Amino acid sequence: MALCARAPAAAFPKLREGSRRRTRCRASEAAVPVAEEGRLERPRWSGETPLSKMVGALISFKPLYNLMKVASRQIIISTAEKANVPWRVMSKEILESDVYQLFDELRNPNLVYPDYYLNPFHAYEEGNLSWLAASEAEAATMSIAKRAIPDASSIEEATQRVRGPWLSAIENHHLKYSGNKCEIKDILDIGCSVGVSSRFLAEKFPSASVVGLDLSPYFLAVAEYRQRKEGRKKQIRWVHANGEATGLPAKSFDLVSLAYVCHECPARAIVELAKEAFRVLRPSGTIAITDNSPKSKVLQELSPVLFTLLKSTEPFLDEYYLLDLEEALRSAGFVNVTTILTTPRHRTVTATVPFDKI
Repeated sequence: MALCARAPAAAFPKLREGSRRRTRCRASEAAVPVAEEGRLERPRWSGETPLSKMVGALISFKPLYNLMKVASRQIIISTAEKANVPWRVMSKEILESDVYQLFDELRNPNLVYPDYYLNPFHAYEEGNLSWLAASEAEAATMSIAKRAIPDASSIEEATQRVRGPWLSAIENHHLKYSGNKCEIKDILDIGCSVGVSSRFLAEKFPSASVVGLDLSPYFLAVAEYRQRKEGRKKQIRWVHANGEATGLPAKSFDLVSLAYVCHECPARAIVELAKEAFRVLRPSGTIAITDNSPKSKVLQELSPVLFTLLKSTEPFLDEYYLLDLEEALRSAGFVNVTTILTTPRHRTVTATVPFDKI
């Protein structure tokens, strides 16, 4: 579900070494960059505003939508390659590999996809249920990191500055509210896409067991292909399931992460994701959601061309921006709900399961 990507671990030696030293001892001292909030609760181009409705009407006109989809894809790829992301090279490597042999190993043939997941996403007619989407996911997220941190000198630096504050926010929250009650031993990464966020979590918490869960068997096949190619000593387990009803045992995880997932979901699905995360978390466990921030000054000031193209590839963006995510977590039973901007575009929302959860 999520667009989550990772550059090779060797590109981030400081991040990895620091994480190993801090995991079980004290809150991270890593500096979180100050990101500026806009003046509005959400962008004018989202929700029920006249501008949002006008953009929605344009997108609903099929011939125009088809043109927008093509234009959006061309802009995404050209922008990525100008930022030194080898988009087509990375995609070709996957498509010409033996990744297809892993598909049936990971696919759950009995899984029923929710209706919203069958919509086109990110300019792919089949959404996330295609080899093309799976082959391009890592390159896409590397590009997203560069857009989030435009002053970064490299993709590696941009990725570190996006992922580092996110991981620090998780660590700091858990140590503050749960550190003495709940060591992070088991992690569930819902909407893991091609497994990049899962690998970052595994590196940050090296003693933990990590499960990556996604609705796309294509993405999971790529995740396993990457894992085998890297030869990870501690394997991440991939699960083909719906994050709203994982089928995993209750109270079996200490951390549930959703990285760049919720903006791709209707509000009703986000509410169910929060409830399911609460169910599978142990008492004093932590949920961490990182995604676009409605209060981001950068997103509020996007040009009309960019926000129109953005909305043409993200069918549930309005619902995401209208939903009170923090209140959805409280309604699911979470406490200590905390939100911080971890990049100029993104927020990380963390919360805790009460220690006396029944």
